[in-house]
Amino acid sequence: MCGIAGWIDFERNLVDEDKIAADMANTMSHRGPDAYGVWLKNHVAFSHRRLIVVDPAGGGQPMTKVWGENEYTIVYNGELYNTEDIRAELKLLGYTFMSYSDTEVLLTSYIEWGPDCLDRLNGIFAFGIWDERNQRLFMARDRMGVKPLFYTVKNGSLIFASEIKGILAHPYIEPVIDETGLAEVLAIGPGRTPGQGVFKGIKELRPGQALIYSRDGLKVWRYWSFKSIPHRDDFETTAAKVRELVVDSVKRQLVSDVPVCTFLSGGLDSSAITAIASKAYRDKGSILDSYSVDYVDNEKYFKSGDFQPDADFMWVDRVSHCLGTNHHKVYISNSDLADALTDAVRIRDLPGMADVDSSLLLFCREIKKGATVALSGECADEIFGGYPWFRMKEALEADTFPWSLSLDERLKVISSGLRERIDFEGYVRDRYKETLNEVPQLEGEGPEEAGRRRLFYLNINWFMQTLLDRKDRMSMASGLEVRVPYCDHRIVEYVWNVPWDMKFHGGREKGLLREALKGILPDDVRLRKKSPYPKTHNPQYTSIVKMKLKSIMDDSASPLLQIVDTGAVNNLIDTGGEYITRPWYGQLMTGPQMMAYLIQVDAWLKENKVIIEV
Repeated sequence: MCGIAGWIDFERNLVDEDKIAADMANTMSHRGPDAYGVWLKNHVAFSHRRLIVVDPAGGGQPMTKVWGENEYTIVYNGELYNTEDIRAELKLLGYTFMSYSDTEVLLTSYIEWGPDCLDRLNGIFAFGIWDERNQRLFMARDRMGVKPLFYTVKNGSLIFASEIKGILAHPYIEPVIDETGLAEVLAIGPGRTPGQGVFKGIKELRPGQALIYSRDGLKVWRYWSFKSIPHRDDFETTAAKVRELVVDSVKRQLVSDVPVCTFLSGGLDSSAITAIASKAYRDKGSILDSYSVDYVDNEKYFKSGDFQPDADFMWVDRVSHCLGTNHHKVYISNSDLADALTDAVRIRDLPGMADVDSSLLLFCREIKKGATVALSGECADEIFGGYPWFRMKEALEADTFPWSLSLDERLKVISSGLRERIDFEGYVRDRYKETLNEVPQLEGEGPEEAGRRRLFYLNINWFMQTLLDRKDRMSMASGLEVRVPYCDHRIVEYVWNVPWDMKFHGGREKGLLREALKGILPDDVRLRKKSPYPKTHNPQYTSIVKMKLKSIMDDSASPLLQIVDTGAVNNLIDTGGEYITRPWYGQLMTGPQMMAYLIQVDAWLKENKVIIEV
């Protein structure tokens, strides 16, 4: 994986703008600690930071290929899992290759098929290709949105980067937040409206979108979207197909020239990936490394609840022993967890999932000491229906995002002045309705099944994107490439049309996936109740974030004071947020995370020198 950046300006010659190109890329040096490159030509400036995973010698970027009378140059962040299939097809068409990198295969596929090359790609990617003869930029992002790609058009220029900080490094761009940006951070965050870059004028290419920028202007379109069709397979056939797709996806994603490992929580999703990967390693005479994360003294304070029925630590031992992995346990202290909140904001460019972000950052830093690539179980819950809100009557009937049912708790801490000027409730409602209007309907589908389809669409396009953002930024900040096998578009496309009674087979969350994994996992692991990424239950963490937030509130120069109700925030501190009994976002974020989120908002405002225009 890598960090990419670019600047297109048809009114300026950019051949001497290497400093700006370098500045943009170097804000993302963490994404590519192994190599750096800049390419300049007339109206184009590309820059690249590389994390070497495949073909150390031949995969350098920006990469240029001359074919016929034309020249093409690419900057690319990602991994193709069907590289050799495409290479073989292109060789039959007469193409030759100077490397065995997927970068050259992707570039060559564009040379042959143009934008239609996207239909052939299986992988995670965000890239830009400059077509010299046609004087145009082509950009695209993978179907599931695993890899990020932001852009803006200003002063006659298109500027893009893997992360927002890369765009903010350009002298044309100011860190301005208007009413929309504040609504995103305070009412939607840590989620984000698809396509929104939060900062004024900055957009994100949505999953499954492509873009062309030329002298004729900007064109953005969706090259991939869900198609709702009747599901004809019976349950046994469906389970067998899911098993085949999951196994194939994991095996494809083990390809690497550097050490590979897996995340292992002891839950269904990560255990299945680890089981498939460890078998592949054993077949080659090797032992797979696996990693788990927990918090100091967490076993003393763990409390079972609807969203976290049991702790992971015993299950991690059970699975790693059963599969014979070389397992590494990472323990995070509560003080380190709280201190890393500001690092996480700096990395994500926005307030995030509080300690869920900072713990992942610390976890990835430890993993990087022993590996460069990891496979993780993200996204199975959104695709197969694992979350409690797929079954909770309140969530199913709520006319809003089911992972954010406590908007009123969030709005209490916002200043009355902002609440008078910005209709936060209306903003959330409009984004929710816009998304429902996108859902591809299936003719003749009953109202209950149609409602489930809407719920899956919301989860994949919103909640899953938040988790993918978190995974990408926190892992890449550590120079670690994390792959997500459940995001293989073949799995997503197939399961999208599987009816709920199959997905909920046996009255269990992810019942279909559990059935598909028979024989791959021990039954007790396969049937274990879902438990999310772990959070700390140690009261020490609450005490630390209370002190940190109190210090911010006592600082008259704090930018947070511009946007919060001081009385409400002080009450939050005094009570430790104990009155927030239901998560205000996701499954784990209650009182301590509300305080941590405000700490992150303050750090974000300071770090980016945010200009608020309301």
